[in-house]
Amino acid sequence: MVFITILAIVPILFISIGSLLSAPKYKGPVSDHFNGKVFNNIDGVKAKGFKDVFSMLTQRPKRGPWTEITSVAPRPNPPASIKEGIRVTFVNHSTFLIQVAGLNILTDPVWSKRVSPFQFAGPKRMRPPGLKMEQLPKIDLILLSHNHYDHLDLSTVQKLVKEHQPQIVTPLGVGQFIKRRANGKATDLDWWESFAFSEQIKISAVPAQHFSGRGILDRDATLWCGYIIDTPDQKIYFAGDSGYGSFFKTIGERHPGIDLALLPIGAYLPIWFMSPIHTTPEEAAKIHLEIKARQSVATHFGTFPLAFEGMEQAQNELRAALQKFDIPAEQFWVLEQGESRSVEA
Repeated sequence: MVFITILAIVPILFISIGSLLSAPKYKGPVSDHFNGKVFNNIDGVKAKGFKDVFSMLTQRPKRGPWTEITSVAPRPNPPASIKEGIRVTFVNHSTFLIQVAGLNILTDPVWSKRVSPFQFAGPKRMRPPGLKMEQLPKIDLILLSHNHYDHLDLSTVQKLVKEHQPQIVTPLGVGQFIKRRANGKATDLDWWESFAFSEQIKISAVPAQHFSGRGILDRDATLWCGYIIDTPDQKIYFAGDSGYGSFFKTIGERHPGIDLALLPIGAYLPIWFMSPIHTTPEEAAKIHLEIKARQSVATHFGTFPLAFEGMEQAQNELRAALQKFDIPAEQFWVLEQGESRSVEA
């Protein structure tokens, strides 16, 4: 009798917790990628569902090796700002400090130990952030690509809002979550929409191929995107989190002259399961060519074990892909934690 009672309680708890974790849903006009309830990818590509998750787990794929790194060599504090060129610092995963035109910008900031609703379970950080949060200069702008836990880390955003009061740019529907839970100043953008941060700085949302959701009731109820940062002298592309699609070439055509592109290379195995939502290293190399980026840098690898490739596998496969496509290695950086490099104007 006790066992039967437990079996009855478990799904109720699961549904209740999943409902509480769900983010507010976007409400707005129907478009070519929003049907009034959920958002859709270009060409109708969909992330795999629960049936496919079960199928993958029954195949028992073997994860490549990961080794936890508990400390990294300290890095010097970044400059307060820079006026010319671009300075990019790799913090971890998809978190970068971009310094350009006197502005300090963070992409998808994550400083938590786990990317999960709970800090006692879920994907664990396997190397420390390359910069401590207290090392950051004054942050002017945060770009959030979507609301998954490894890209929208609520506790990190709350601390940044309290300390820096930045402008936050979000895909459709995510802004209300930031306003409610972090008391942040957020501006929502649809694909191809732009936000004038100042007279000289423009942020444009561009398509990505992914999905969204923080609980069980908000699947695809908010948008996902990448961003173009336009300054008077430089253009930067942050791809966010995405599978491979024809829209990358369109982004390059509609936003020519990209000086720096931040492109994801990890969390791609098994390919049959991950390909709708994550690019392989070889696809990242193809994107570099299709958008005609002057310089690219790898993101979304080597920090959290989110798929089944090993800790160093994505980096190694990217190097092989660069050779395959005759792309000089210096045109596609793989940075160490906390490493900074500059792109001259």
